[in-house]
Amino acid sequence: MTAEPSAPLLTHVLGDLHALQVPIPYPMKYVTVLIDRPRGGPVTMIDTALDTPEARQAIEDGLGALGLHWSDVDRVIITHHHPDHYGLAGVVEERSGASVHMLDVEIGRGERYWHLWEEWLPGHLKHMRDHGLPAESLNDMGADNRRGRERVHPATRVQPLREGQHVTLSGLEWEVLWLPGHADGHLGLWNEQQSVLIAGDAILPRISPNVGLYAYTRPDPLGDYLQTLGKLEALNPARAVVGHHGPVMEGVQARARELRGHHHERLDFMKAEAARESRTAYELSLVMFNRELNVSGRRFALAETLAHLEHLRLLGQLYRTWNEPRGVWLYHA
Repeated sequence: MTAEPSAPLLTHVLGDLHALQVPIPYPMKYVTVLIDRPRGGPVTMIDTALDTPEARQAIEDGLGALGLHWSDVDRVIITHHHPDHYGLAGVVEERSGASVHMLDVEIGRGERYWHLWEEWLPGHLKHMRDHGLPAESLNDMGADNRRGRERVHPATRVQPLREGQHVTLSGLEWEVLWLPGHADGHLGLWNEQQSVLIAGDAILPRISPNVGLYAYTRPDPLGDYLQTLGKLEALNPARAVVGHHGPVMEGVQARARELRGHHHERLDFMKAEAARESRTAYELSLVMFNRELNVSGRRFALAETLAHLEHLRLLGQLYRTWNEPRGVWLYHA
């Protein structure tokens, strides 16, 4: 006997705006895709999930539950370029002719990354190697990156949104916010009237959003993110629609303060460890993330450790020196 298909995981947010939980093969298990179906207005999708058969089916089911098909989508807004948020953007564009929109800051680097991936991969891996990733891990990390790339179907044309601009969703005006840190050009949408923030991965209720320094990112993503947390504290939304472990969370202001404290604790820890002994970012990542991690997890750990170390270096609280015999950067007090 064939099992009956499960109903789509849809949550009403407000007005004609619904949040769909789409499965992804990552520890978070689901990513939030928003669907806005206003009467007489354009159908908008916010984020598109990863390009997998399971995600395609879940989105098709979610659209169907709202009386829609792929071809009905008029507009796609992407919070940031990471695969689990951008992966199906090109598929939606092909099936519906929808316009695809991102923050202008994100188009120049993050979205461009998917089009120049083959050209940028050697530099990406060299960046990791320069910061201590063992040579034997490079092949595994390259293969892991390739698997991620295969799950992204980028759009052919992406239109820019700019901070301070307004877009209409469910008959309401939403202000476009720039919330960098987790991604250079992370976009948020804010409706003051309802005190609702569409936050993507800028803040999450159960985990700390990864804030990593990569070869193609801005030089101080952690500094960017600390400023974003300050912006979220000041906004103090009553509710936020989040990318994972949601779809809706409350207590954003308190969570932003908690995350700031978390990162300052890590900064103090990194400063003390680098002062105790000169080490690479990879060696320090083994101390900061002292647990078993898969290839992808270890890559995130290295990038996040590096973001903390570079923030300290830019503040003048740590230094780094090139070690020629090893071919690596060493961090020290």
